[in-house]
Parts: sequence; C-alpha cells; structure tokens
Amino acid sequence: MDQLKKGSSKLLNAWAFYDWANSVYTLTIASSIFPLFYSSLFNSKEELVSAFGLMMKQEVLIMIITAFTFLVVVFLSPILSGIADYVGNKKNFMKFFCYTGSAGCVGLYFFNLDFIHLSLLFYFMGLIGYWGSLVFYNSYLPDIAFEDQQDSISAKGFSLGYIGSVLLLVVNLAMVMSQDDKAGAIKMMKYSFITVGAWWALFSQYTFYILPKGVSSGHKVTKDVIFKGFRELKNVWNELKQNLRLKRYLNAFFVFSMAVQTIMLMATYFGEKEIAWASDSEKREGLIVSILVIQLVAILGAILTSRASAKFGNIKTLIVVNFIWMCLCVYAFFMITPIQFYIAAGLVGLVMGGVQALGRSTYSKFMPETKDTASYFSFYDVAEKIGIVIGMLIFAIVSEYKSMRYAILFLFVFFLIGIILLFRVPRTLENEDN
Repeated sequence: MDQLKKGSSKLLNAWAFYDWANSVYTLTIASSIFPLFYSSLFNSKEELVSAFGLMMKQEVLIMIITAFTFLVVVFLSPILSGIADYVGNKKNFMKFFCYTGSAGCVGLYFFNLDFIHLSLLFYFMGLIGYWGSLVFYNSYLPDIAFEDQQDSISAKGFSLGYIGSVLLLVVNLAMVMSQDDKAGAIKMMKYSFITVGAWWALFSQYTFYILPKGVSSGHKVTKDVIFKGFRELKNVWNELKQNLRLKRYLNAFFVFSMAVQTIMLMATYFGEKEIAWASDSEKREGLIVSILVIQLVAILGAILTSRASAKFGNIKTLIVVNFIWMCLCVYAFFMITPIQFYIAAGLVGLVMGGVQALGRSTYSKFMPETKDTASYFSFYDVAEKIGIVIGMLIFAIVSEYKSMRYAILFLFVFFLIGIILLFRVPRTLENEDN
C-alpha cells in the first residue's frame, strides 16, 4: 500500500494499535496470571528453587532472570537501533521481537520446575520480545506524529493497551475461576499463556501492515554497521551536552522510571506474600481483580494526565504524578488487608498510565530534529532498562535483608529525587541557561 503522510489519523491509529496487541503481555504474563501460576508451583512461600547450581528464594530467581533480560536489551538496543536507522528497516526488527515474545508466551504453557532452565528460556523470550519491540515502536512516534499530536496519541496508545489487555484478562479470569480445584486452575492459567501469544501476534498485523518500513538508505549491514550502533549512542550522548533540557529531563526520567517500573514488576509478588488473604482462592481472585482495577483506572489516568499536561505543561504534571507515587510508597508500607490493597491498586492505576504515556511523549517533544529517531529512543530505552536493573537489584537486596515492605518504602527516595530533578528541567529552550 502507499505510504501514509505523517500526522494522518490512519497512520497514528495503526501505531497506537500495537499497544492493544502487546499490552496483554504486561498484564497477563508480567503482572497477574504468571506470578500466580509461578507461586502455585511451590508447596509453601518459603520453599526454595534450584537453578544454575544454586538454591534461592522463588521471587529472587525471577528477579535475576528479569534483570538479566533487561541487561541483554541494554546491550542489543543500541546495536539494533543503529542498524535499523542505517538500513531503514526498523519494522522488520520490531516484527522479530514481536514474534519472539509471542512464541515465548506460548512456550510458558510448558513451564515446569523439572525443566527449569528451558522454562526460564520461554520467560526470557517473552520479556525480551516485549521490551525489544518497544525500542522500535517508540522510535516511530516522532516519525508518524507532529509534536502537538504526540501527547494525545501516546496516551491513546496506552489507553488502547489497557482496554485490550483488560478484555483478555477478563476471559482469562473467567477461565481460572471456572475451576474449583488447584490443578484445574493451573491448567487454565497455562491456556491463558497461549491466548496471550496468539493475541499479540494476531493483532500486531494491522500495525505492521500500515506502518512504513523506515527511511530507506539502500545500505547493507556490514561489520562496521554493528559498531555504528554504539557510535550513534555516543553521538546522542555528546548531543545531549548541547541540549540541557533533554539531558536534565533524562536524568529525572532515569530516577523516577526506575522506581515506577520496579513497583509494576513486583506488585503482584508483593500482594501475594505481604497481604493477609483468607485463602488461596481469595488470593488468586483478589490479585487478578486488583490488576483489573489498575488497568481500568489507568485508562482514566492516561486521559487526565494528557489533559493536565496540555493545560499545565508536561514537567509540572510529572512533578505532581511523582508526588502521588511517593505517597503511595508510604501507604504500601502499612497496608495489610485485601481492601487496603484494592485501594492502593486504584491509586496506582491513576498514576501508572499517566507517568508512562507522559514520560514517553515528553522525551519525544524535547528531542531535536533528527532522522536518527531509533538511536535517540534507544538511548531512552537504555536509560529505562539500566534503571530497571538497578531498581530490581535494590529491591532484591532490601527484600532479602528486611522485607518487600521496606523495599517499597525505600523507593520513596527515588521519587523524591525525581521531583527535585524535574524542577531543574528548563521549561523552554530559551531559559536553558537559567
């Protein structure tokens, strides 16, 4: 088909629709069904797991694999994004990671402690597929949308993602709740992993059909091109020195995103171990319902944040959102009952969608005019992933020596630092020297 013009509604909607396709991974695999499935494989909360010749806590193993996956993404993204911009085929890279992630989700059906390393490979594939595809997905934003469109279409993407993922999770929840015994519930959870993989691969086809391949250069991939990715990353770093607003924003983003992503990745594990559920069935259903609450409220949160940023500005809105996150860390330290957990879920949803959508679009708006959008967004993603690795390690260490309650409370500090750094971001290019 003929390439659509930048800013056209059909092109923007096709880009945003990928959120509908891939967000089912974060909701079902990362946030709800898989953590419950994983914990159900053990006879008690304290049972250790053997992997890589070591005995470790159940949640620590997942933290290690998650952190390792993000390190791989950190290493790969500058290489692949540099190649994508050089050759002009970022859509092919996006497809590769999409299908890798989809296959990983389907593979989780076979997750078994007796074959823990193969099982963890499927988990790794899903995680790297999701985050790897986002490097190229995010880099399309300045290519397909004008600056005044970026906040709204970014928010629309997240909203579509929340709606689509909630629809599938409702189906998955009905599947799990239809079973009266633990074995039946586990079986339905495994079937839900297949539905996620199929949904992701199927609905991404519309996005792949509409999005342009990229700015074709006619160049072929050579040995030098591989190292070109790192050179491009270095060039972005050097250019940041001349762009004080973008540099200071990235410093703030690195800190508060570290805390946000860590909470999102560990929220279900926290609820599973720290909340006083009356029974296993109440815990299973309660955690899934709380995730649903987060997703539904997040739709409203993304919309409200987009409107607030249009009225008050991106930075002021992000400061307020970070303050709410900071208060939530204190609240989480004291919550014990399921009702308190549901309240926290609603508040998290309100600020989760907002901070993600606004974080992405603010970076896009602060970027200079450039054709190397994939390299710039690779730098953005590298900062985010390094932050996640650090956040996960801090969370694991504090959890090991104290508890997850203290780990959540510790993240309060990062939101506070994020607010301080956001105050230092120049509001306009004209006052960068202030």
